[in-house]
Amino acid sequence: MTVDRRLMQAVDRLGYRVTAGDVASTVGLPLQTAEKGLMALAADVGGTLQVAESGDIVYVFPRNFRSILQAKYWQLRLREVAQRVWGIVFYLIRISFGIFLIISIVLIFLAIAIILIALSSQGRDDDNRGQDRSWGGGGINFWVFPDFWYFFGDSSPRRSRSPSRGNGEEIEEMNFFEGVYSFLFGDGNPNADLEERRWQLIGQVIRNNSGAVTAEQIAPYLDLETDPGDDEWYMLPVLTHFNGRPQVTETGQIIYCFPELQTTAQTRQGQQQRLPPILEEQLWRFSRAPAWQIMVAIGLGCVNLIGALMLWYLLGDGAIAQELGGLVAFVASIFWILLGYGIGFLGIPLGRYYWLQSQNQRIRDRNARRYHFANLLANPTPQLRAKLRAAQAYAQQRQIREQDVIYRSDQDLVEQELDQSEAIDREWLRRLESE
Repeated sequence: MTVDRRLMQAVDRLGYRVTAGDVASTVGLPLQTAEKGLMALAADVGGTLQVAESGDIVYVFPRNFRSILQAKYWQLRLREVAQRVWGIVFYLIRISFGIFLIISIVLIFLAIAIILIALSSQGRDDDNRGQDRSWGGGGINFWVFPDFWYFFGDSSPRRSRSPSRGNGEEIEEMNFFEGVYSFLFGDGNPNADLEERRWQLIGQVIRNNSGAVTAEQIAPYLDLETDPGDDEWYMLPVLTHFNGRPQVTETGQIIYCFPELQTTAQTRQGQQQRLPPILEEQLWRFSRAPAWQIMVAIGLGCVNLIGALMLWYLLGDGAIAQELGGLVAFVASIFWILLGYGIGFLGIPLGRYYWLQSQNQRIRDRNARRYHFANLLANPTPQLRAKLRAAQAYAQQRQIREQDVIYRSDQDLVEQELDQSEAIDREWLRRLESE
C-alpha cells in the first residue's frame, strides 16, 4: 500500500474535510489521481464519504489518520526505518571522500619520506650516487613539508570563517568532511521539486479565479519560449492535469474552465492565497560549504596531486618499491588509484563549475521570460483586459456545507432517508407558509 505524501499533507492542511478539487489545486496532483488517492485513503483509515445533492463528494478523515495508517501497515514503519538507515549510510558516503583524501595524502608523503630516507642513507655509502640524488633528499623535504603545514596554518578556521556570506544568508553548518563532499559534488538540484511547485501554483491560480482562467494567467508558471499568442497549445497539459475544458465566448475568446476545482468543502475565506507572480527557478550554487572549507579542500587537493606526481618520479620503474617493500610497495601498488583520485578531486569541481555557469544562464533566461509574461498580465492591453473580464463570467464556486449533504457513509441509510424526508417536509411547510 502506497499513499502519496502530498495527498496526506493536503488533508492535514485543509482540515480533514476535502474534495478532490481541493486536494488537486492545493498540491498540484492530477484530478483523477487525487480522486483515487482520497478514495483509497478513506477506505484504509475509516474515512467518511459525504454526497451533496449536486452529486459532488466530500471526503472526511479522522485527525489521527496517520497513526491509523502506521498501525495498520508495517510497510510504512519499515519505510521510516529504511529512511533513517539510508540517512546514516549516505552521511558515511559523504564523509568518506574527505577521509580518503587525508589517507591518500598521508600514504603518499609517508612513502616519499621513506624513499628519501633510504636514498639519503645510500648516499652516505656512495658519494657519487648521493650527488645524483642529493637534490631529492634536501629539496623535497624543504619544499613539500613546510608548504604543507603552512597551508594548514594559513587556512585556520578561526581566521577564515565568517558567520554569513554577506547577503544576510546564514552559512549551513558543515564539518570539514561534509564540506569536501559539497566541494566535489555540490548540494543537490535546487529545483528538484520544480514540477510539484508548478502544479501547486497553477492549481491555486485556477482556484483563486474560481475555476475559470485565461492562458495568459497560466503562462508565468510554464516554460514558454515565445509570447502567448492565438495558438494556446501549451494549455493542453493543464487541461489534462485538472480535467478542464475550453469555452469559446461570444466574441471568439477562449476561456478555460475547471468544474471540479469550482467545488470545495472549505470556507470561502480560506481559498484566496497570495501567490508569487511567476514560477521562479533557483540558481545552482557551487557549494554551500563555508569559504574556508572550500579553500582547505582545494589546497589539500593540490598537495595530494603534487605529492602523487613527485612519488611517481621517485618510484621510477618500480625497482625501489620492490627493494624497500612494506608501505612503499603497498603505496606503489595502489599508486594509479591515488593519482586518479588526485586528478578527479580537482577536475570534477572544475568541470562542474563551468557546467553550472551554463545551467544558471538558462535558468536566468527562463525566469526572465516568465517575468515578461507576468508584466504583460499586470499591464494588460485592452484586448487582454476584455478577455479577463470574459473569464469572470464563467467563474463560480460551490461550497458543500454540512446541510447540503444528502448521504454520508458513516450513518445508517434508513436514518438518513428519515432525516431527508423530515427535511423535505419542513421545506414544503416553509414554502407553503411563505406563499
